[in-house]
Formats: sequence, structure tokens, C-alpha cells
Amino acid sequence: MVDVTRWLNEIGLPQYVELFRANNIDRDVLSSLTVEDLKELGVASLGHRKKLLAAIASLTDAPAAGQAGRSAPEAESRRPSPLPPPIDAERRQLTVMFCDLVGSTPLAASLDPEDLRDLVRAYHACCADIVGKFDGSVAQYLGDGVMVRFGYPRAHEDDAERAVRCGLDMIKAVGELSAPKGITLEVRIGLATGIVVVGDQLGSGPTQERAAVGETPNLAARVQAVAAPNSLVVSESTWRLAGSAFDYDDLGPRELKGIPGAVRLWRVVGESSARGRFDARSVKGLTPLVGRAEEVALLRQRWEYAKGGDGQLVLLSAPAGLGKSRVIQAFRESLADAPPPCLQFFGSPFHTNSAFHPFIRQLEWAAGITRSDPPAGKIGKLEAILEDATESTPDAVPLMASLLSIPFGERCPPLQINEHVQKQRTMEVLEEQLVLSARGGPVLVLFEDAHWIDATSLEVMNGIIRRVVDLPVMVIVNYRPEFTPPWSDLGHSTMLRLNHLGRRQAVDLIRSAAHGKALPEAIVAQIVEKSQGVPLFVEEITRSVLESGDLEEHEGRYVLRQSIREFAIPPTLQESLIARLDRLGSAKDVALTASIIGREFAYEVIEAISPVPPAILQVALEQLVQSDLLE
Repeated sequence: MVDVTRWLNEIGLPQYVELFRANNIDRDVLSSLTVEDLKELGVASLGHRKKLLAAIASLTDAPAAGQAGRSAPEAESRRPSPLPPPIDAERRQLTVMFCDLVGSTPLAASLDPEDLRDLVRAYHACCADIVGKFDGSVAQYLGDGVMVRFGYPRAHEDDAERAVRCGLDMIKAVGELSAPKGITLEVRIGLATGIVVVGDQLGSGPTQERAAVGETPNLAARVQAVAAPNSLVVSESTWRLAGSAFDYDDLGPRELKGIPGAVRLWRVVGESSARGRFDARSVKGLTPLVGRAEEVALLRQRWEYAKGGDGQLVLLSAPAGLGKSRVIQAFRESLADAPPPCLQFFGSPFHTNSAFHPFIRQLEWAAGITRSDPPAGKIGKLEAILEDATESTPDAVPLMASLLSIPFGERCPPLQINEHVQKQRTMEVLEEQLVLSARGGPVLVLFEDAHWIDATSLEVMNGIIRRVVDLPVMVIVNYRPEFTPPWSDLGHSTMLRLNHLGRRQAVDLIRSAAHGKALPEAIVAQIVEKSQGVPLFVEEITRSVLESGDLEEHEGRYVLRQSIREFAIPPTLQESLIARLDRLGSAKDVALTASIIGREFAYEVIEAISPVPPAILQVALEQLVQSDLLE
């Protein structure tokens, strides 16, 4: 018998949990899936399809528990390991979560043991389901507690944020679990982020786990003990990394058992009002833009074309950290004297399979709809912004209300159409909204992080982009290189790729990040070398150096307090770099070998010490060059 959610977590593909659930892929259907079925489901990656099929074949070939002629140990030996063992344990930055069921002792005293068992199993399954949704991994079930890791075995550039979002969803979901009459389940959750050594195997069989050694797991457990029922508390390290994506209550410094010194803690109140990742990161202010004057000038030129009625599309591409959103922000600031209406749509790594997600969020923001509004209030706000649309499209309000999951009751006639027709009519209304907006003058439309936008929203984008060709509209789509836009051959499109900063530009940015004060030349050289011309890296490493305590201000410049030393990569960049390495597959091991040699190495040296054959080594090195991790 196979628990599909747990199975997907074990084989390292938890991102497909929602997809399998939405298509009713249960344990009975699993064994019959084919390549064509997986393609139809939307599993686009060839590697993921092969991994799924191999795991399904292993399940199909495994003998039943009581199969004659084969002993239990022999059957166990044929069962594949859920995750391939790493070559060695790794030094990683992890965000660790401890989730504890409140009042488990009174529950145990008041419930029959079998009822308690069913309740705890439902609680564990609920937690595992949500953890899989955010691509974390359940490390241990500890009775009524659950320990979760974000950043291993798969790292993401936003693991701290994923952990916070996961915790908030777990509080809500556990509270909605079916429980005996008079019992409401509550949890308390603690998060901490830090460096650990992870990957060593402890135990064997079903109790086997990959240990994470370091202070962080213990700190997360102590933070959880401070949390009130149905609350999520985070350490300072997690608070810094999750940033302004959330609102917090500052709990101040706390003494925690077994942790030296006072630890400052924050309680997460909920998601903040920041509209996108860039807005969340820029709450504390922006460093002046450096080295992008030509790009901003190009955007200004295309805007002038759009204002004249020649619709424009700009496809802005760059890897993470090179400043795509920052360039767009600078362009918008240059229009401050006559700012145009601007429609913003944001892709999200947490909603890549959520149909219409960017459009839903934009509608909610434009209408001022909040979660606390009653249904009637939401409908009223929606009607206000759709007033013009209702003249040409009478069913605009019920369609948009349905899209936003707002019950419209007697306010609007029911939609007497099937699901396919409703989807097409919804897409038409969303396109028509843009056309109506352009009647009042030039409009700027921004699609941020298109590499994370769901397939249905991409269909709407396609209609909008092709329709603006003769409208006073400029559409800017920014994305990372892994996304291939299908619009590059359109006559009104312009491709704009951001390059790495040169040394002089990086030095200028360092000075800006240091508030105009000069840093010692040796420190500047280190920052330039480590950042490799990536603006985000330049800023974060500079801030890390300023906060290290190794510098002091003297006569308008910074000087060293002590002899120069190597500066570590700041925590704000650790997640991004590890995530990039994890995506490299076998090339990651070559990168780790190269890092032992140093920042520069000869091919003959790495060939001599690398355990992989020369042919594979050359392919791996080429992959590292293409991913900008090597030059």
C-alpha cells in the first residue's frame, strides 16, 4: 500500500503532490501511469518523468509482505533507497522547523488509544502534505512533534520564506482537521536558520535518517517552546532572511535553555502587503542604480513609441541578482513627472501550478479586497473596478467573482456555462480589461518573474501581448534565462539582456552601498572578486562586511580594526548559491572538488583529483561555465 504524498516526498519530487491530488492519482492508479500519462499531467522535465517511472516500477516489482518464496530481509534489500546517498556529508545553510501538537498529554488521557493514534496519524499526514507543497523535507516524527528541514536535500533561494509560509499553512490546516467533539487541534511552531553539517546516515531500516549536526536544530526546538498555541516564532537569522514578505511582532531577546546568550525572537503575524519579491526586499531602501543607464534609456525610447500608439513589448532577461526589477523601477522613476497607469502581475515560486494566480492577485490589489472583507463588500469593490467592463461584457462581474472565489449569491445571475467555456470567457474579460484601460491613455504593463507564471496565465499573457500591437501600451516581461519566451519573433518586441557589472561599476556600487564612504582597497578587491559583477552580490557582501565589526569609520572613510581576513559569503546569498549548485546534478560534485583547490585551478589538477572520468569531467566543467559558476 502506498501513501502517494509520502512516496513523492521520499523520491525527492514533492512538487508534484498537488498535481497528483488534483488529478486523483491515488495508490491504485499509480502503478498504471505511462510516459504519455505523465506528459498529459504536465510533468515537463524528462528527468522527472524517468525518475517517476523508475520509482513506480520499483513499487510494482516489490513483493507483497506475505509473498511466498522470498524472505522479509531479501524483500527489504530489493527496495530502493528513497534518496541517493551523498558522496559525503555537506556543510549547508538550513532552516529547521519544529512543530509541536499542543495539549497532547491531556488528549492522551481523554481519548481511546486507537482514536489517539488515528488523530496523530492525520496530524502527521497533514504536516507532510503541506511540507511537500513547499518542497521541504520531514526529517523526523517525534511523537506529537515534527521536525522539518528546508534547504536539504534540495535547496532553494528562498528556503527561509518557504519555511514561514509552510508554518502559517500548517497552523491553519491542523486547526481544520476532524477531531473528536469538543477538541480543536492547535500547534506551536519554531524556526531557526544556520549552518549545519548534514547527510551522515544514522540508524538503519525504517529508523534511518540523515543527521543535521549543529546548533540550528536545537535552537529551532527551543524557539518552538516559546511559541504560544497556534503561533509561529522565528529566530533572528530566519527573520533577516524571510525579510519584509511578512509582518512580525518583536518578542525581544529571550533566554533559551541550553543556548548561550539572549536570542531575539519574532512572532509572524501574517503575509505583508508587499506586492512582489522586489517590493519586499526594497522596503529598507534602495541603493542608487549603477551601470544601467543605457538599459533605462532604451526603455524610455520604447515608451515614447508606445505613447504614440505603437504597442511595445520588451523582453528583459537576466539571471537572478543582476537587477531586472531594479532597472524597471528606475525606468518608472524616470516617468515620475507624468506617471502612467501601471498594471503589475507577479509570478510566484509557490503558485506555479495555480491557474490565473498573477491576475487574481492584481485584481484583489486593484479593487482593495482584503481577506477580512465580507463577501458583499468584496463584490462591491469588484463591481466598482469592473464598471466599464460590464457595459460590453455583462457577465464580467460573476466571472471575476468566481475567479476570486467570492460567492456572489443574488447580486449576479448564475453562470450557466461549462468549465471550458468559463475559462475562455474569463481570459477574454481579463484581456478586455487592458483594452478598456488603454482608452484613457498610455498604459504600462509589467509581468515580473515570468519563469514562475502558471500555464493558464501564460495563455492570457499571449493574448494581451499580441493585442497591444496597435494600442498605446508597453508590456515589459522580465524572466530568468531558463524561461524561453514565445514572443521574441514578434515585430513589436525588443530583447534586452542584462550583463554583469564591470570592475569600475562594481566599485561605484560598493561605495553607494557603504553610504558614499570609501572602504580599504584590499576589502574592495575582495568584494569585487567574490561578487563577480552581480549587483545583488556586491550589495549583500558589502553590507555583510560593514556589519562584521572589522571596520570602523574614520574621517569619512572606513579603516580596518585589524589585519585583513577572508570574508564568508553572507547568509542572504547562501541559499541562492546552494540552490544553483543543487540544480547542477553531477556537476555539483565537480564544483565542490574545484572549491577545494581554490578560486583558480588548472584542468590537469582537477582531472588528477576528481573521481569522475575525463569525459564526464569536461561536460561538467562546461555546465558550470554555462551556469556562470565558473569562467
